[in-house]
Amino acid sequence: MTNARPIHVGAVDLGASSGRVMVGTIADGRIELTETRRFANGPIPLPGPGGERLFWDVLHLWDEIRQGLLAAVRDVGPLSAVGIDTWGVDYGLLGPGGLLAGQVASYRCPRTRGVPAEVFAAIPAAELYSVNGLQVQDFNTLFQLVAESRDGGLPRAAAPADGGVAPAAPGACSAQRTMLLLPDLLTYWLTGRPVAEITNASTTGLVDSRERTWSAPLLQRLRTDLGLDLDGVLPGVVEAGTVVGPVRRDVVDVFGPDGTPTPVVAVGSHDTASAVAAVPAAGSDFAYVSCGTWSLVGLELDAPVLTEASRRANFTNELGVDGTVRYLKNVMGLWVFNEAVRTWREQGLELSYRELDAAAAAADPLRTIVDINDLVFFDPGDMAARIDDYAIRTGQPRPRSVGEYVRCIDDSLALAYRRAVREASELSGKHVGVLHMVGGGISNRLLCQLAADATGLKVVAGPAEGTALGNIVVAARGAGLIEGDLTALRKLVRASCDITEYAPDPAAAAGWDAAERQLFG
Repeated sequence: MTNARPIHVGAVDLGASSGRVMVGTIADGRIELTETRRFANGPIPLPGPGGERLFWDVLHLWDEIRQGLLAAVRDVGPLSAVGIDTWGVDYGLLGPGGLLAGQVASYRCPRTRGVPAEVFAAIPAAELYSVNGLQVQDFNTLFQLVAESRDGGLPRAAAPADGGVAPAAPGACSAQRTMLLLPDLLTYWLTGRPVAEITNASTTGLVDSRERTWSAPLLQRLRTDLGLDLDGVLPGVVEAGTVVGPVRRDVVDVFGPDGTPTPVVAVGSHDTASAVAAVPAAGSDFAYVSCGTWSLVGLELDAPVLTEASRRANFTNELGVDGTVRYLKNVMGLWVFNEAVRTWREQGLELSYRELDAAAAAADPLRTIVDINDLVFFDPGDMAARIDDYAIRTGQPRPRSVGEYVRCIDDSLALAYRRAVREASELSGKHVGVLHMVGGGISNRLLCQLAADATGLKVVAGPAEGTALGNIVVAARGAGLIEGDLTALRKLVRASCDITEYAPDPAAAAGWDAAERQLFG
């Protein structure tokens, strides 16, 4: 996989806490990354019906992306392709003429509280899972759309005469509303073409996980049983690697070599899909942790696991690049740590991440552990106080120092990884021989070692920039700049990044067994 001259590929990578624009320069069998723009992100509270609502400032994000792409061309060179990835489930609604019809709600917005129970009263949870294969989370797009309809954001249109539910044709917006997930919305603003890239569409709860397209029978049930009419609202589905269209020069003056139009490629637009595409695995017997604000822990499969046991274990089947399935569980992730640090700083305690990691490494292991996925840790707030409450409720000692709080979070994350990897292997029947960790969380060396000790697996940590690298290789291949299957793309990633291996400590196994029994029985 070599090329005669350097190829510059732009990657827009948005996370819930920050965003950036990167350029991947592909030359001599390697990718060199250059960051051209980094900016803060976070939900903004606004008053709404029944209390506070949380929204994303998408116009700010859009402006930052434009500035980052312009800087990429200015500082690095013409772009031969651009890809966009973000988190899943959140969307914008376009009105007539393609203008944004309202605010873009954050998945942490409380508007969906109680909505899953309302949906399951009409369509049983087991029936939904047999189609979409998704774990139940209040913020899944399906539940957001029910809340949107209840609040009047989605007008109720008359059903087609034949009773069917038709997606909007790619390239055309509905006369009433068109729903675009966040990366697709940004792609639409760049190209003028609305599509639904499948890896992110699969987080909506509206996709048939076997057929990899919108489920017409499910959409019909939503209309007849819940009054949620999505006729014409959903754009056409495309697979990762599809060229959506060229960047519109009247929108942002980005161009390719020799002034040619720069194609925008629908990459694995769910950031986890891009991160998994960049897992530098040499074989197929791997589990992964995409470690950031959330930790996504699971396996790469050829087909979804839609059993009742899988549903009860709350595993999700999200779709991946090249026809794969990301069989995984969402773990609360470094969100808990980041919120704890934010609160400490507001209280006047300023410690660097290096100091916090060192304090955690010096603390007693497994002294206090929590179920990191407990909903008490979902909302923003004082995580140390919530750990105290959890410890008291479960008969454990409260942490006595900042280091012990951080160690509690690290130990609890590793315990969640242990349980998720084991369950994924048992439910899918797939053997796991190695655990790959990718994303910014791998800078926490203690967490990587704890993951090895807790799972009993060798941990291969790297790349830290897995999402951007996965975005870049899929965009480059989609634009016809490089060739190869996922194995070849991963080989290119492996040649482009630093990797650190962590061996499990066999003597630690008994402690992890006892911790799991103590917390979960």
